[in-house]
Amino acid sequence: MSEEVESINPYDDSRRKTEQVRAMFDNIAPAYDFMNRAMTLGIDKIWRRKAVEMIATPRPRDILDVATGTGDLAMLLARRLDPLTITGIDLSEGMLAVGRRKAAEAGLADVVSFQQADCLHLPFTGNSFDCVTVAYGVRNFEDIEGGYCEMFRVLRPGGRLLVIELSTPSGRLVKPLYDLYTRHIIPLAGRMVSKDTRAYAYLPESIAAVPQGEQMAELMRRAGFTSVTVRPLTFGVCTIYLAVK
Repeated sequence: MSEEVESINPYDDSRRKTEQVRAMFDNIAPAYDFMNRAMTLGIDKIWRRKAVEMIATPRPRDILDVATGTGDLAMLLARRLDPLTITGIDLSEGMLAVGRRKAAEAGLADVVSFQQADCLHLPFTGNSFDCVTVAYGVRNFEDIEGGYCEMFRVLRPGGRLLVIELSTPSGRLVKPLYDLYTRHIIPLAGRMVSKDTRAYAYLPESIAAVPQGEQMAELMRRAGFTSVTVRPLTFGVCTIYLAVK
């Protein structure tokens, strides 16, 4: 399953997945926040709040937010947990530019900082963070297990990994409606709002292929994590994973 999602790319060209993902998010950055709210009917905000509650005790001091995008989770962490520092990294400078503007407007720029970086080559020394978070980004990794190994490296002993990822519901009543929505309505809306006609077709393809549930938990264990918990939300449309170094 992991190899399958890692071979699904936003575009049909010869570039590495990392380069294609960077280009895709640069293209859709101006419309990204609007599409997130529209696609999830605003439920993504509830998912993030539930995830933050799961790491509220003990309060982390230094947090790394991987695949931070426009910084929604990073800023929620700053407001709810009052950490000393939050560092948001992302491949896309276009997304980071939006995040920096939002953090400045919210008065959080002294706590939340952003920098361009690759999750497979984190520019931090080992044992640098109390908590690492990833919201809706793991399925875009070129090497999921390699990304987890890097996050394990930069976590302090006892530090926690929090992952929020979209997943596929299995219920007989929910799944047909979900498939219709993700495979037809979302790509259509994406073409109307975004200039990138391919990005919102890639979304349901990557969700369908990403490791889910116990398969995702096993990848975390292989990277060294323990005490992995799996929490499905909203009929299985989203899953929160929590693990410990």
